[in-house]
Amino acid sequence: MPFVSVVIPALNEEEPIADVVRDVLVTGVPGEVIVVDNGSTDQTAARATSAGAKVISEPNRGYGRACAAGVRSVSQQCEIIVFLDGDGSDCPEFMQRLIDPIIANTHDFVIGSRARGKREAGSMNFQQLFAGHLAGVLTSLLYGVRYTDMCPFRAIRPNVLASLGMKEQTYGWNVEMQMRAAKKRLRILEIPVDHRCRTGGVSKVSGTLRGTFVAGTRIIATLLRVAMGR
Repeated sequence: MPFVSVVIPALNEEEPIADVVRDVLVTGVPGEVIVVDNGSTDQTAARATSAGAKVISEPNRGYGRACAAGVRSVSQQCEIIVFLDGDGSDCPEFMQRLIDPIIANTHDFVIGSRARGKREAGSMNFQQLFAGHLAGVLTSLLYGVRYTDMCPFRAIRPNVLASLGMKEQTYGWNVEMQMRAAKKRLRILEIPVDHRCRTGGVSKVSGTLRGTFVAGTRIIATLLRVAMGR
């Protein structure tokens, strides 16, 4: 088994971070679990540490900033990075399915698709499903790669991720990775994954109308920026 570093950005207050860390560790997949405390004011760091995670702080808010900070903190032994959210909605039991194609060297980038998997009622709203569909249509038109989702649950080798030249610091991180991977002609695989309702905290993206608007704006801006070669 290669050394797998699991990066969990913790952006929202009162997320079930300890439960998520324990669920990840019980799979037996990760060599380490890194929780990025993205400016929380609750007990995120203490709870994650007690559950067995390595905790780092990224006080400057932003999903992309948190993910990038986690990447910078992975062990030198790291051979595969897995990203997933800290709200309890992703299902760590699918992690082995994400990393197996990379271990077998048949694919470079593996992303989960909540749209193609079994979704708990209410776990995703229309805006999230539509955004994934729209991003998929655009990447298909631009690069011939069709995604069905912008799921945060994904796996990639560190050197491959570094080669993408990621720039986005906020909510456009996921779609930027997908677009740059398609543009670079990586061997990409999308697999269905189950998805649950979040088990704690209020999403900054789908939890409020403002959050949905801000995230949507950033995602569209990222799509345009990458499409124009920036």
